[in-house]
Amino acid sequence: MLELKKLEEYLCACMNSDADFAEIYEEEETKEIISMLSGKVESVNDTVTAGIGIRLYKGVQSVYAYSNSAQESEILGLIGDLTGAIGKPDEAGTGKTPEETKITLTRVEYENRHPARIDFRTTPLEEKTALLTRATDAAMAVDPRIVKVQATLLNVHQDVQIANSEGRLISDTRVRTRMMAEAFAKDENSFVSGGDRPGAGMGLEFFEETLPEKIGEEAARVALVNLSAKDCPSGKMPVIIDNAFGGVIFHEACGHALEATAVAKNRSVFAGKLGQQIANTCVSAVDDGTIPNAWGSENIDDEGNFQQRRVLIENGILKSYMIDRLGGRRMGMEPTGSGRRESYQYEPTSRMSNTFILPGNSSFEEMFEGIEKGLYAKKMGGGSVNPQTGEFNFAVGEGYLIENGKITHPVRGAALIGNGKDILMNIDRVCSNLERGQGMCGSSSGSIPTDVGQPAIRVTSITVGGTANE
Repeated sequence: MLELKKLEEYLCACMNSDADFAEIYEEEETKEIISMLSGKVESVNDTVTAGIGIRLYKGVQSVYAYSNSAQESEILGLIGDLTGAIGKPDEAGTGKTPEETKITLTRVEYENRHPARIDFRTTPLEEKTALLTRATDAAMAVDPRIVKVQATLLNVHQDVQIANSEGRLISDTRVRTRMMAEAFAKDENSFVSGGDRPGAGMGLEFFEETLPEKIGEEAARVALVNLSAKDCPSGKMPVIIDNAFGGVIFHEACGHALEATAVAKNRSVFAGKLGQQIANTCVSAVDDGTIPNAWGSENIDDEGNFQQRRVLIENGILKSYMIDRLGGRRMGMEPTGSGRRESYQYEPTSRMSNTFILPGNSSFEEMFEGIEKGLYAKKMGGGSVNPQTGEFNFAVGEGYLIENGKITHPVRGAALIGNGKDILMNIDRVCSNLERGQGMCGSSSGSIPTDVGQPAIRVTSITVGGTANE
């Protein structure tokens, strides 16, 4: 990381232009991915990346450049390109005075909310592959119909340092680990899969409580359910979406539409609706980047602001957006600590962290009352969404038919099709069983770790795409 005096010098050079704000972002990251197929290690990939990103603002204009070199000539070259793009003081002497371009940095100290105890970088490879072996063996032991298991261990250690022309200098260390297990089941008619992918913002101590055996067994369980599933009927019907990764629908269909990236440009169905009812009164939702050791948590965002707990929806009323620095300028609002990026190669923008619907008052049994025919979506899969309209299409990874208020048999080939703003209004019951699931979220500033979550929710009517002939 660059020394304070050198950072001050570079920021001064940045501000010797028409820019009204400058920022330097530094990053060093070590990433390890170990892959195992049916008990044999396929690959071990270790990558170390480091780089620097610099951006300048002039009002709501932004210019950004990056390099993987910390050499002074390279950095001064970037600054020259940026100041040339944003505009330089004219030769008539109407530019800034030396005092106006002088930067004095003060380091911000704080207590780390997300300590990591067992460092993967100093842990022998044999111990890490043993974690994958435990998951694989447990999955294979569930049933003879489990014929193959793909298991992957991801470990990340990232150090960042952010300095800006407001005099702020702050650093953060992010440590994450995640295991992804995919079990494949086969019989005379079908070949299907099921998975489990837990992770956290901590070291390998994560696997002391989240046992690899449980991860493998859960992957096998889902695969076997899908093996015995019948084709799903289609049509509009009530749907119960379960907790944990079920929250991916709120994340995709509603969460992205609450980011300043969309709102500031009036490309969101929720733009201009602060203080208005956008959901049923039983719905409250937050984006909370402060949860200790959560997968999507950080001490600070990638603009150097402290993470926050952001109440997005309270009793159906839209309370706030997720706002980065540039989005805040465009909207005339303060940033909410929501500026995130995949790496130094991306300019940050407003992004989610740990986003979830809060628990309600209904019991799990009450969710099914009065449903003659519907779908219970226990696990969600992938999908797509248009943030501007809120329209989405999501696959159901594990689903069951509901008949006369009871779960009957598993179904496959189900998809949920709808609109985020409609879904929010059509939620009539919220359970108390809040859980979160882990995923990677892609947007204009790259792919970042995020938690999604909710208790089980009941949607009174949603279009279910199925494969059954009726």
